[in-house]
Amino acid sequence: MGQGPGHLSTSLRAVVALLSAGALTAGCTVIGTEDDSADEPVTVTLVTHQSWAVPQEVVAAFEQRADVRIEVRKEGDAGELTNKLVLTKDNPIADVAYGVDSTFASRALSEGVFQPYTSPEADRGPQRYAVDREQRLSAVDVGDVCVNIDSEWFADNDVPEPSGLDDLTDPVYEDLFVVPSPATSSPGLAFLFATISEYGEDGWADYWSELKDNGVKVVSGWTEAYTQEFSGSSGEGDRPIVLSYASSPAAEIGQDGKPRTKALLDTCYRQVEYAGVLAGTEHPDEAGKVIDFLLSHEFQSTLANNMYVYPTREGVALPEGWEQAAPMPRDSISLPGEQVQDNRERWISEWRGLLEG
Repeated sequence: MGQGPGHLSTSLRAVVALLSAGALTAGCTVIGTEDDSADEPVTVTLVTHQSWAVPQEVVAAFEQRADVRIEVRKEGDAGELTNKLVLTKDNPIADVAYGVDSTFASRALSEGVFQPYTSPEADRGPQRYAVDREQRLSAVDVGDVCVNIDSEWFADNDVPEPSGLDDLTDPVYEDLFVVPSPATSSPGLAFLFATISEYGEDGWADYWSELKDNGVKVVSGWTEAYTQEFSGSSGEGDRPIVLSYASSPAAEIGQDGKPRTKALLDTCYRQVEYAGVLAGTEHPDEAGKVIDFLLSHEFQSTLANNMYVYPTREGVALPEGWEQAAPMPRDSISLPGEQVQDNRERWISEWRGLLEG
């Protein structure tokens, strides 16, 4: 005869009770683990350029305050970063991207790489550099690309310093200028845009032909141009004119407190670096907090000393000596983003034909 639950022996009831208690205890343990993991900060992956350099204590303070952890991933320069973001837009490699600059911003926007996010910090200055009505990009820093010269070389060799783009084609400066290629370098591309803005569609090619005839040296990137070919940095190069940044002289201040180099402010092209929340992120709220951090006074105060760029936020003081050695250009050259987007690849191709053909 079968027996129902009411006929369980006392010992069997004790076993069942123990098993039930164990199950409940196990259940509590699992629930407790889930609760603990829920308290862990969300990790936001920030993809950026190789120049990323931020004091760890500044990042750590933000992480603790916002209950967010930032994981940094570096992807080359602005051009390499943009290409990577476009190629992976359907399966984004990060939650936030910082370092797409004004020479590539239009491409990233047209490809739908970013999603809208309006930071409450944006009206503190960054909106001056807005490039998108949907607020998909926030301006983090300004790093104007300018021709730099080795002032000591010109003084020692009794050669007058050049002052503008026209001077660079003068035979007086033959074989003195080195520039990174616009086909492989973001600052090189900015310089190409500067010449197009200055001389127009009908004149920029002639200008570059004159540069070529005057012995301009084209190298692959900024590092090679500035640290290997330029005489004013490491001192090992033999060319006293280089394409670099308005802020570069701040890194070349001698023991006497004076900069050994100078940026020619009439040659500068306005280059702004942006950050945005990547479309498809699984952590949009936390990604927005990271954008807020990049625009905060706390982060913006680190830019000049650590990445040699100018803050976009108003009221952020530059380091001592910058006003003399590396003042921010006031009237930089620029091109509309739509014009850049429509013509970038054609201009690069035509430039290749002139300089590499």
